[in-house]
Amino acid sequence: MPAVVRAPGAKRAAPAAAALPDIDLATMRVHHWTHLSNLADIFSDGRLRADAVPELDVASPEARERRAAAALPTGSTVAGHVPFALSPDAATWNEVRSGAEGSRWSPAARATRPTDFVVLVAPVAALPDDFVLADGDPTGPLARFGVGQAEAATLARRASIADPDLLEVEILVPDSFDLSLVTLIGVPNDRTRDEVKSLLRDVEGRAPRVAVYPPWFRPSEAE
Repeated sequence: MPAVVRAPGAKRAAPAAAALPDIDLATMRVHHWTHLSNLADIFSDGRLRADAVPELDVASPEARERRAAAALPTGSTVAGHVPFALSPDAATWNEVRSGAEGSRWSPAARATRPTDFVVLVAPVAALPDDFVLADGDPTGPLARFGVGQAEAATLARRASIADPDLLEVEILVPDSFDLSLVTLIGVPNDRTRDEVKSLLRDVEGRAPRVAVYPPWFRPSEAE
């Protein structure tokens, strides 16, 4: 089995494969949260694009710079990828829905409410062969990376030892992700559902299901 790539300076002992938790990455889903104001451009493009200029950018300029400078094992940068999470309660998303404190978030993010966002969902099985899984902040010195389904599945199992719900994991898809692969758009309330459905009327091909799921838009309680 190919070795999982570790970022320079990372020193973590990897348990034997037989001792790893039973996590089946291939059956899971990925989640991409975005502000409602960004949806029109996403639908117009028919895809999520790594180089898109969002109507509302939740990332601070400093965070953008770090992602543009951080290299991946594939030779590309973090910024050249569309980010996803493995959980609708991912750590980064929970930071935003809890007030977006911290240097990675923009003043615009701090001015939003959780109900201003939507969550696009797709199966892991729909990801391209060269997607990258990071077991934490992909710009951090201790991040480990797995490229493709096999390496990513092994790394997800390893990551789940310290992070059972895989809340810190980031999935990175190079360049863009086609809207036709999105199976669900989670929204916070009926009003947003109606607005999203209205935007979808002009989208060609099969439209994703739109479902109201309020728990995805509530801050997680600190343990």
